[in-house]
Amino acid sequence: LWSGVMGFSLSLVIRLELGSGGQWMGDEYLYNLVVTSHGVMMLFFLVMPMFMGGFGNWLMPVMMGLEDMALPRLNNLSFLMVPSALLLFMCSMVIKGGTAGWTMYPPLMLGDYSSSVSVDLMILSLHVAGLSSILGSINIVVTGVIGSKSSGSVEQLPLLVWALLVT
Repeated sequence: LWSGVMGFSLSLVIRLELGSGGQWMGDEYLYNLVVTSHGVMMLFFLVMPMFMGGFGNWLMPVMMGLEDMALPRLNNLSFLMVPSALLLFMCSMVIKGGTAGWTMYPPLMLGDYSSSVSVDLMILSLHVAGLSSILGSINIVVTGVIGSKSSGSVEQLPLLVWALLVT
């Protein structure tokens, strides 16, 4: 939720800058930082954790008639890694933040445009968020396999469970 509020506020800053003809911030470096932070925040810290982790962990056991996910401790570790990754990302924003864009465009990651420490923190935060996503995916696959064996057949699984297993 925190990343959604931060991403939304960054999008408002982008709109204010574009609405004022580039005079509100007065610095293209700061504008690149805001655009980069907005993209990374919304994609890697809101959309992916919310849809895969949030809805997957909430709806998958309910749809399969299970009490909980198959690996609850792995689920907890995956959940706790997201705020730490978000904290690392926020630190990269404060330390002369990364302006490489949410695609991590290599020419913009050079020392002329970004501090190497900020880029390193941003990449580390994305690695931690990715590891969290991988751990959550392992939990979803194991829960899907166990749930399909207990329900009888794989063909009777709901479509959302299939989508989570494939994704």
